[in-house]
Amino acid sequence: MACKIDGNFVSNDYKNIVKSDVNMLKSVHSITPNLVTILIGDNPASESYVKKKKDTCEELGMASKIYKLSEEIKQKELTDLIKELNENKNVNGILVQLPLPEHINQYEIMDIIDSLKDVDGFHKENVAKLYRGEDCLEPCTPKGILTLLHYYGIKMYGKKVTIIGRSDIVGRPLATMMSNRKINSTVTVCHSKTEDLENITKQADILICAIGKPNYVNINMVKEGTAVIDVGVNRINDHNAKKGYRLVGDVDYDEVKDKVAYITPVPGGVGPMTILSLMQNTLKATYYQHNIKFRY
Repeated sequence: MACKIDGNFVSNDYKNIVKSDVNMLKSVHSITPNLVTILIGDNPASESYVKKKKDTCEELGMASKIYKLSEEIKQKELTDLIKELNENKNVNGILVQLPLPEHINQYEIMDIIDSLKDVDGFHKENVAKLYRGEDCLEPCTPKGILTLLHYYGIKMYGKKVTIIGRSDIVGRPLATMMSNRKINSTVTVCHSKTEDLENITKQADILICAIGKPNYVNINMVKEGTAVIDVGVNRINDHNAKKGYRLVGDVDYDEVKDKVAYITPVPGGVGPMTILSLMQNTLKATYYQHNIKFRY
């Protein structure tokens, strides 16, 4: 049976480091890292994610504020709020919860956020720095995935990595990060138009799936001994569950777990690491803004 990659355990371990740094900033520099989240509309999943982020901030001693805005908000109103937060020296991180309403230009909003407060790592300056291998605020989910792989000692140097999904949030930045000169993986990015997908995935030493299709990856798509990272979080109906549904990943966990060497569960795998990475980025942004050397 595969070793279960426990994101909750790893996240809690790293939280102790973040909490220690937050306490140091408070005691030595009288600075409390402050994350502001902008939530637009009434999406229950987004509201749940935002609450988890706020709760984690408070757990680690950080300040946190949520701006809950109407789905009818105009682009200019949103940009004006972000510009105001950019100028506020007491705000260290700005996060606009995705997805946004269709009438809002997502890229324009991401690029209005001060790049030093862009804790999601989506600003074009941070994207360019990531591509060039320069120090920057990295996208949270890819950052969390790499933290998991390092923590469990899963070798990436020279290994074949297949990523299913090419989103700007996970697939593309992760491919950049894993193929850089520090990690040196050989990365293949697959998508909906990829031909002979099963043959490609079966060659992977590390298989990462982020497409939002429940139980998509089956036993025939993985080779024995591979490491599987499941980014997907999908609701499927289950009349036996208390809420009438349960969460599953993009990988059929029960089917592949006896064939692979490592696998992340859903929930409890990548999700907690994404939130941890957000906390690390908020801390790092605070260091940046106050010209304090970041220690890790």
